[in-house]
Amino acid sequence: MDDRRIPLIVGVTGHIALREADLPALRAAVRTELTGLMKRYPNTSPAMLTSLAAGGDLLCADVARELGMPVLAALPVEDSVYRKDFSPADAAQFDEHCARARWVGVAPPTEHAPEQPDRAFYFRQAGIYVATHCHVLLALWDGGAPDAKRCGTGAAVDVALNGAYSPERGDPALAGDCPAVIHILAPRDAADGRAAGEVRRLGDEAALSGILEKTEAFNRLADQSGGGGTLLPEDACGDDAVLVRMNALYHAASGLSRRFAGMYRRVLALLAAASTLLTFAFLMYDEVEAIWMILLCRAMLGLAWFCHRYALRSDCHCRYIEYRALAEWLRVQAYLRYAGSRLRVTSLLTWTQSQETAWIASALRTVSIGPAPKAAHDIRDCWVNAQRDYHSRAIGRTSLSLRRSEGVVRVALAVSATLYIAAVLFELGFGGLFFEPVAALAGVGLWRTAIKVALGTLSSATIFIANYYGKQSLPRKRSDHGKMARFYARASERLAERGQSEELLARLAREELIENGNWLSYQRDNTPDINL
Repeated sequence: MDDRRIPLIVGVTGHIALREADLPALRAAVRTELTGLMKRYPNTSPAMLTSLAAGGDLLCADVARELGMPVLAALPVEDSVYRKDFSPADAAQFDEHCARARWVGVAPPTEHAPEQPDRAFYFRQAGIYVATHCHVLLALWDGGAPDAKRCGTGAAVDVALNGAYSPERGDPALAGDCPAVIHILAPRDAADGRAAGEVRRLGDEAALSGILEKTEAFNRLADQSGGGGTLLPEDACGDDAVLVRMNALYHAASGLSRRFAGMYRRVLALLAAASTLLTFAFLMYDEVEAIWMILLCRAMLGLAWFCHRYALRSDCHCRYIEYRALAEWLRVQAYLRYAGSRLRVTSLLTWTQSQETAWIASALRTVSIGPAPKAAHDIRDCWVNAQRDYHSRAIGRTSLSLRRSEGVVRVALAVSATLYIAAVLFELGFGGLFFEPVAALAGVGLWRTAIKVALGTLSSATIFIANYYGKQSLPRKRSDHGKMARFYARASERLAERGQSEELLARLAREELIENGNWLSYQRDNTPDINL
């Protein structure tokens, strides 16, 4: 898997006792579904997340290996203990897949462990881990209800579709971005006359398609991202493959966000320029009767239409803000992991955030696959103080941009007001507004026409320039930077006083996610439009 791209994670859950006669049909169905996903999303590398249990899990892992798909093994217990449950033939198959897997580890528990956890608890945690870290869950299942211990295939499907589990933090029922399930019928009872291999699609398939299409669009551009900054120095990531992956993906997301932000602002500037020139050309055509100016009107309308279509086709505004959200949420998740916390950003998102950016929440889950953090590091300098300094500098930059924009608009208004005063004086002195002209002026009509053209053009320019700067929401940005600079300054003091705690880490993460959610909210309204 390319660390700069978001992988397509196919989770697997399946019955242990598959009927021997059904195996060819089940293999064919699994192969068809996997190859279909690979063809539909060619830039999104697929990987299979499985507990490698006997039966359905091992069958799917065999097909994945045939297709060249990497396997990530989230086991319920240590492999040396787990393999004792297998027959000799299955144990050999299990060992082979473990040897080839990209990652093999024990799935960290999601729910609060009882005082004396049994095997059913650990197997349930593995099922929850698989069901909550994939884009789509492939279930070789007979369709029956979850068993009494809720640790089998039916329970995993229930987790995927309904959030039927109780995490230590957050409420999965309010996540709003549960994965879909591909149910491949796998009867267990010899007397069951249903044909194995029949495929049923459960959950919100349209939502899944939307998530995967946005993921594919990001991955198609990931190699063109250029420079986007890094989260942590390379030596800080050490041998933590998850942090390395987050660092690389952050670099791609941040770079792409900057690229599309530039495109978005250029579109706004061109629309403002085209609108102003359109007004000028029309006034020249109407007032001066410069007939050829109608061609310039047509050209400016064409330019405005082209800019608008370009904005729609490139989706530069949406990609700018969503890729920035991906980068910001990745940064929060990476710092939490660096601090040694198992807190998941997706458990802190509001319902609205998880609904509007479900593909980003899915990306965070998939890139987090791997072992729990091995060590806890002090995040005061790399996170809290760095963000305090960043927001403090950003206040200055945004204030400068705001002063510049206000200055430009004030100058345009002043020039317009001066022209209006000049027009009034002209009409009083030479146009006979209230009394006879003070003096005769040759070409008074021509002078009046020139004033009309100048007034109309400058007035429209003032409106369009104000609209251009208004869509950058500079006052709101400056206010947000000020609030966050004060928050991080206070958080730094609290860290110095009380040390690093899970509660403080959660507060840091939550405040940053809220601030980014607010930014997303008002930026969504600033789409490039063609209201000329």
